[in-house]
Amino acid sequence: MGQLVLGLFCCEAAGFWEGEDGRVTGLPPGFDARAHADPYRGPHPSELKRPAETFRFPIKVGEVGPDEALFAGPKQYPFVCDTEGSGLGQPLVDNLAGIGTRVDQEADREKELPEAHGFSKDCLAPTKAWYYYKPRGKDRFSRWNEKVRDAERITVNGVRIPFVVRVEMGTINRFIYVLVALRGAHESLAAPGADRWNRRLIYQFYGGVGIGHRQGHANLKRVIADREKELAQGYAVVASTGTTTANHYNLWLIEDTALRVKRQFSALYGEPEYTVGVGGSGGAIQQYLLAQNHPGLLDAGVAQYAYPDMITQTIPIFDCELLEYYFDVTDGGNAKWARAENRSIIEGLNANNGYSASAGVFKIQATTRLSYLARGEWRPSLEGQTECAVAWRGLTPLVLNPLFTNFENRLSESVFKQGLWSYYEDLKQFFGTDKQGYARVPWDNVGVQYGLHALQTGRIGPEQFLRLNARVGSWKPPSEMQPERFWLVDGGGSDLRDFSPWSAHNMNLAGTVAAPRFEGDRLAMEAAYRSGQVFLGHLDIPVIDVRHYLEPDLDMHHEAASFSTRERIRAAGGSIGNQSIWVSDSHYDPTPEAFAAIDQWWRAKQAEPERSWAELRPSSASDRCFDREGKVMASGEHVWDGDWNRRLAGACTRAYPMFANSRIVAGESIAGDRFKCALQPVAEAIEAGVYAPIDMSPYRARLEQIFPQGVCDYRQGDVARPADLLHPHDVVAR
Repeated sequence: MGQLVLGLFCCEAAGFWEGEDGRVTGLPPGFDARAHADPYRGPHPSELKRPAETFRFPIKVGEVGPDEALFAGPKQYPFVCDTEGSGLGQPLVDNLAGIGTRVDQEADREKELPEAHGFSKDCLAPTKAWYYYKPRGKDRFSRWNEKVRDAERITVNGVRIPFVVRVEMGTINRFIYVLVALRGAHESLAAPGADRWNRRLIYQFYGGVGIGHRQGHANLKRVIADREKELAQGYAVVASTGTTTANHYNLWLIEDTALRVKRQFSALYGEPEYTVGVGGSGGAIQQYLLAQNHPGLLDAGVAQYAYPDMITQTIPIFDCELLEYYFDVTDGGNAKWARAENRSIIEGLNANNGYSASAGVFKIQATTRLSYLARGEWRPSLEGQTECAVAWRGLTPLVLNPLFTNFENRLSESVFKQGLWSYYEDLKQFFGTDKQGYARVPWDNVGVQYGLHALQTGRIGPEQFLRLNARVGSWKPPSEMQPERFWLVDGGGSDLRDFSPWSAHNMNLAGTVAAPRFEGDRLAMEAAYRSGQVFLGHLDIPVIDVRHYLEPDLDMHHEAASFSTRERIRAAGGSIGNQSIWVSDSHYDPTPEAFAAIDQWWRAKQAEPERSWAELRPSSASDRCFDREGKVMASGEHVWDGDWNRRLAGACTRAYPMFANSRIVAGESIAGDRFKCALQPVAEAIEAGVYAPIDMSPYRARLEQIFPQGVCDYRQGDVARPADLLHPHDVVAR
């Protein structure tokens, strides 16, 4: 799984991307970032009939692919071009009106003339193709030519041949697609042959956190290297910057693009016997959601470092900086929080008192301390670190703040100031807009009792519990947010006193009795469900959910996410036998074994199509865990039992223990699929034993002041979930 670069802002630097193209300097006439949009109220994508294809595939070498999405909606502007840094050359000129990115003639570049030859708003490029080969003794592939004599040799169909692949790259839906397959025996670049293809197709998805408005760089060598072992076995591989979540999280556009990339491949090589997805983090999210939203697009999945979806992960993650600010500042004089592992009892995510900070975290710690000194204050040192700070710092503003983006340098100042930049703004065609023209936000923390489990177990007392919940606060609505003060990261600002790693200036912390909580938009919550952005647990393909055990590293890809997905499958009435969970020591990558197990699983289904995936799961695909040498430590039905399913810990759970998050610590289940909890009056919560064995009767009045609307009742499901999309247990609960 070495192809994944872990973390948020580092993801683009070494993933599917390389180089840097020009800036967007102009916008289409009438551009309005605050244009009205209604929340999506239509059928779930799994119930929609897709329109017939309108483009005639294949795209031939030298031709240009479709730029209008088939069903995902209108084009988004501004749109940052990345064709040149990807090896496709400058994008095609599509206007002379100054819209998009400037495109220069080579002569103009040499003369450094100020006038542009033209502009590109859609970043299109003609399709190109090359041959690449694996040099003997080298790690990376190189461009092939007829003079090459040092090619590594592989055996295909019983014949030893040079390890040479045909690589094709062009644009589909304005994104850059990549096709890779072994060179055929008698093919040409313009007319590829399929005689060395094993009829199995891998769709390589990539991750990251993106907010739209960019094409994304494609790295051919990276795609080849990621799937080198499978290519040598005869698999073909496809990928696209449009199915890379570092560029966007529009699931409709992802699906639209994936379908067309597959159509291009099939038009050239023929229909695959099956298509298996692979990819980590956001690349794994795409597999689960595509399997749910469009059954048949993928036939199987190898989901690495998976989360069930993006949007429900933000529910606890948006708590991170609120809690870190409470520990660092609001209750900074409390020596308890000077030890990172004590914060874990509230945040749920792992913390490590002995953690050695990376250079980036050290800079944030040191600069934060200096910002205190600049105000004449002293900030005590923190012993160790938390996953909240190490892994998630920076995600909240990127997803939530419409005035912040991590690619501001690719936009002119005018374009940047006219736009709104956030995950929600990118998807406002689904979330809709509020009265101020900002995208509606579904995040909510009304009634959430942070640290409830810590209170119940005596890790904190009633007074600390009350103070925490009274002062933790929430986030301001988008219309009230200010630019970020990450000058250490984005180069903006110069006053050390303004630096804020927590984005504290965008928190809602005022209040005489208690800082206000954030009331999420119910229409946005419903739209998230209806538009297919939430994994509901519907899975009718085999998936091996595989990850390294990264809890000691305080990595964002925590183990509990796999079990959040599994619990949703179980709650939806599906078979958890469709999903296998594999966890390995970080020194060993079991991905090749996962492909082999998927193939065996698929063959079994073809032999007995009347039987279910769960019934046919081979022993090679069962739940398991691996040590650093790749030895299977334990496998079978109960190896992952534990607190999450209220059973005694299994062998793999004991070897690789998992952690929680702030909402689980507050009483939520591991499923993590509640935007809006049902509320119960404080008096009823006390009577029902919510705080047991702690008697909170003496504190009832203060609790009612802190929670005037009531506290979360996690015995019930998400009250914002549309009635026609309820799980069976939600129906019973209501």
